[in-house]
Amino acid sequence: MSDLRLMAVHAHPDDESSKGAATMARYAASGNPVRVVTCTGGERGDILNPRLAEDPHILADLPDYRRKEMAAAASALGIEQVWLGFVDSGLPEGDPLPPLPEGCFALQPLETTVGALVRQIREFRPHVMTCYNELGGYPHPDHIMVHKVSMAAYEAAADPEAYPEAGEPWAVQKLYYDVSFSADRIRALHEAMDSRGLVSPFAEWLDGRPGRPERVPTARISCADYFPQRDDALRAHATQIDPDGFFFMVPRDIEAEVWPYEEFEVARSRIPAEAGEGLEQDLFAGVVPEGLDVTALVEYGSGPERPAGEDSA
Repeated sequence: MSDLRLMAVHAHPDDESSKGAATMARYAASGNPVRVVTCTGGERGDILNPRLAEDPHILADLPDYRRKEMAAAASALGIEQVWLGFVDSGLPEGDPLPPLPEGCFALQPLETTVGALVRQIREFRPHVMTCYNELGGYPHPDHIMVHKVSMAAYEAAADPEAYPEAGEPWAVQKLYYDVSFSADRIRALHEAMDSRGLVSPFAEWLDGRPGRPERVPTARISCADYFPQRDDALRAHATQIDPDGFFFMVPRDIEAEVWPYEEFEVARSRIPAEAGEGLEQDLFAGVVPEGLDVTALVEYGSGPERPAGEDSA
């Protein structure tokens, strides 16, 4: 078993299965310990699968049901998973937007949420972390909070003076943003389906893209062999994922042919980039297995910064 460890921070149960799941399954199958930190229990989520919308057992205790779904998804991916212990903020709708519920994750003080994640980092000691970009990947308050908490915890976990009660300091060497829904990916899948005379689910989505800025991936992980594990994890979240819905509309043989990878954007790095041009092929490229000396850390830059309010994929 490799001692190179990957941690992925997510907002709700099911996020891990739609963002970077095949990459996690690939690393786990190679013997790399992989831990998903789920910040909330998804308590305020809706039942999105019409087959289960009126199921009395689910309606009686949706949070407990989602915990069981998460356990099944983690098993499908071959990873471990922990709960950070905060309450889902829900997705506010309306004009004007209603206030967020009292006590929810997005309203927690950063001192509390960052401290909880620092404890996980120092316990698991990941070499690499993944999270969401500054817009949350999409503007859900919990996703935006995950970004804030992850960025702050990346810094604080390596600081001996920060959260001393949370364990011995540990320096994560690289932090990546997930780039699951890039325009390049959606366009490639759309064109492949269109060329085969199949109805693409992405035409309307692409019509709304012109002029929007795109994320710039810096790593591309080949993981088509692990699409079956990803799909099993998606199906495990039965209340959230319709097996006849969006995530399963592209035939898997077409996806494996035209887009057999997942992409990430480096946000922070404490190790120098490896020589050479092009996208990284391994999130662990260049990492120091034994870890870094926290008394002599150097920051080697980050991915492109974007002003708040710009679009993201």
